[in-house]
Amino acid sequence: MEGSGKMVPIFTNDAIVLGILLAIIAMVFFTSSLKTGFWSKFYKYIPPMLMCYLLPALCFYPLGLFSSETSKLYFVATRYLLPVSIIYLCISADIKGLISLGPKSLIMFFTAAFSVIIGGVISFLFAIYVVPDLIMVEPDLLYRGLSTICGSWIGGSANQTAMKEIYAVPDDLFASMLVIDVIGTYVSMAILLYWAKNAHVFDKWVGADTSSLEQLKSKMSNFAQISNEKPTTHQLIYLIAVGFVTLALSHGLTELIMPIMGQNAEWLTANRLTALNSDFFWIVSFATALGFGFSFTRARQVENYGASNLANVFIYILVATIGMKMNVQEIIAKPGLFIIGIVWLAIHFIVMIAVAYLTKSPFFYVAVASQANIGGVASAPVVASAFHPSLAPVGVLMGVLGYAIGTYGAIICAQIMASLIG
Repeated sequence: MEGSGKMVPIFTNDAIVLGILLAIIAMVFFTSSLKTGFWSKFYKYIPPMLMCYLLPALCFYPLGLFSSETSKLYFVATRYLLPVSIIYLCISADIKGLISLGPKSLIMFFTAAFSVIIGGVISFLFAIYVVPDLIMVEPDLLYRGLSTICGSWIGGSANQTAMKEIYAVPDDLFASMLVIDVIGTYVSMAILLYWAKNAHVFDKWVGADTSSLEQLKSKMSNFAQISNEKPTTHQLIYLIAVGFVTLALSHGLTELIMPIMGQNAEWLTANRLTALNSDFFWIVSFATALGFGFSFTRARQVENYGASNLANVFIYILVATIGMKMNVQEIIAKPGLFIIGIVWLAIHFIVMIAVAYLTKSPFFYVAVASQANIGGVASAPVVASAFHPSLAPVGVLMGVLGYAIGTYGAIICAQIMASLIG
């Protein structure tokens, strides 16, 4: 122990720390791949990503193997790996494919995104005015923390981490937000999977015309086909070049705009727009916009070379570096925060059901749009395939679109909450 009372980490060499983190991730993936025994039951309830977050946290506290204060891995992961992940995920979006699914699918998707934003705002007001004694978090900190859930529930882990960095969310508060995020995601998924088996009840109630779903099943059987061949060396180089050259453009554009933001720092602070004076905000924003723009070009072919897979690898490394910064004991320090998650999900489903009733949308669109937002690209195909295996690509497409708008939607939600603080 140092004189200041802080724990001295056993390992301070980032090469060793990175090796430990990758070993943890590999162990989680290995155990989660087992189909029988204890681990199959364990991962039925505990998602692998949460373990990739919690295990590094245990290495930091109480084991003291390493510390985020002596490691630069988190900085590298957030400034380089995270933007590249967003680029890859956005660039693989097939916007034309989404449009071809018909207006109701897009109406329900954007309704889901809107319900997450408005649900966040109402939950924030509920927390600070109805149950402030249970929450025990200052409004100025609370809205920042909630922005990370909004980023995750519209987009995914990459958007969530972007919001953490943009709004400088403390690590201890972020730990609680992550748990709310995970629990909310899987509760939502359980509800949707149950109703997927009883969709005919909902469709009859709203008077939905489901004949188009049969056509959709046929259309999606051959939709979004990805090559099964292993990528060649030159294809992998092309894949990496597209990601990191776009990252370079994002950093370059950020360097051009930051002096302008700095000159207007006082005005931005007075209007609660301090996020615009963050270089990380602009790096992520430019990465998202460029990736989304490139999805309309031939650059989309990098998905055939494994863009999404590489993005997910980077995200898991990112999650592990975030775990390095968390004190596990703080997770249970603010139990009242879970009330926010309950209110938030309730508002989301009420809005979704109301719009589905007004538009006579089949439950398929409700379920996939909801899970594409709350669960993301990893779980939306699961919900879609519960209706028919050929419909799984619809979940992928909606999930990827969520990545594209997740950061922007979360920023809108955060700024509305910030404006409500007296």
